[in-house]
Amino acid sequence: MIALEFGFGSLEAEFWRLLFVMSRIGAAMVAAPFFGAGSVPPQVRVIASGAIAVLVCAWMPEVQPPEALLSIDAMVILAGELLIGLSLGFILQLAFMAPVLAAEVIGGSMGMSMAVAVDPNSGAQSPALGQYFTVVMTLIFLGLGAHLHWIALVIESYRAFPPGETWLGPDRIETIGMFAATMFATAVAIALPASLVLLLVQLVTGVLSRSAPSLNLFALGLPAGVLAGIVALIISAPVLSDRIVELTGLALDASGELLAR
Repeated sequence: MIALEFGFGSLEAEFWRLLFVMSRIGAAMVAAPFFGAGSVPPQVRVIASGAIAVLVCAWMPEVQPPEALLSIDAMVILAGELLIGLSLGFILQLAFMAPVLAAEVIGGSMGMSMAVAVDPNSGAQSPALGQYFTVVMTLIFLGLGAHLHWIALVIESYRAFPPGETWLGPDRIETIGMFAATMFATAVAIALPASLVLLLVQLVTGVLSRSAPSLNLFALGLPAGVLAGIVALIISAPVLSDRIVELTGLALDASGELLAR
């Protein structure tokens, strides 16, 4: 019997079961970049978690809460539920970090590091170019329907990791680490075309400043870097979209490998 009873019988038991199922789903949404953004009200996340939990309770009657919710064993099981949810959300968070890292490199080369804005996802300051890349990543992510696939993986995690069997082994921790390495490689691939163009522009402005010392390097280099960066971003837009599509697929594959037996 659950150690918290208010005299409502089976209805009360289903309520505690719903709250228990919501723990994993809520942790995944809090850790995910799109669902856990600071601009999303907590009430929306609670409602979304509850709606998905209702489906899990209806489709998977084998998912049951521990008998005593306030016992030590129940707390350990609940910690495992949170671990699975946070792991699934963290993989998605890594995917959204790749364009931001690329924007840091490109913005620094363009001289736009001073142009910062508050990131609605994390609440920290990030380059204005990073906000543009984040918007592009979000649009492609939603346009591909990847959010629906990710929610399906969260639901499928109850079959892969039933309550009480939710501890991750070294192989699954390695999966998260390998995807982190993929995230850094993708960030480099996104930033590489624009960075090469900006490097050439900086070399040209350096040669000009040495050839004609009367030229003001800062007055010449900053506008040239900004214009060259904008042109490079326009030209490399197909590369950006292709890399983001590939990164989205890799993030979902990594989430699937995390659930694989």
